[in-house]
Amino acid sequence: MSRLARQKAAAIAATHPGAWIIGSDQAAVRVDAAGAETILGKPGTTAACIEQLRACSGRTLNFMTAVALLQAGGDDLLEFTDSTRVIFRVLDDPTIERYVAREMPLDCAGGFKSEALGITLCESIESVDPTALIGLPLIRLAAALRTVGFALP
Repeated sequence: MSRLARQKAAAIAATHPGAWIIGSDQAAVRVDAAGAETILGKPGTTAACIEQLRACSGRTLNFMTAVALLQAGGDDLLEFTDSTRVIFRVLDDPTIERYVAREMPLDCAGGFKSEALGITLCESIESVDPTALIGLPLIRLAAALRTVGFALP
């Protein structure tokens, strides 16, 4: 994820000399009862999304969000990764199918959107930065921007 966040920032930096560029990437890591981890990306299809959510039912996911703050044309780079822990409630097939049909979260890591109907699938969410689960940890990003000289607010 860190590599992808850096690559995204670098791709934009090439055409914006001197600018500070933000790159970000997120993945979900499902932990099973034995402690084994499975990385979940964006499902892409309805069927894959339904399968991902079935596998998440009653389980814990850690959403890892990597951020790279890069100054174009310079050597300045700040990076960090935020972790948000989501515990899914036990989900039955009709609930999963209704949710996917209504929200179509096919382009979201883990196959759900906490900022909308996906919150109904959760038992709990533990995070230092509640914006991180949506895809960009704004509290830590604001701190990084202040570090490089931005006056916020």
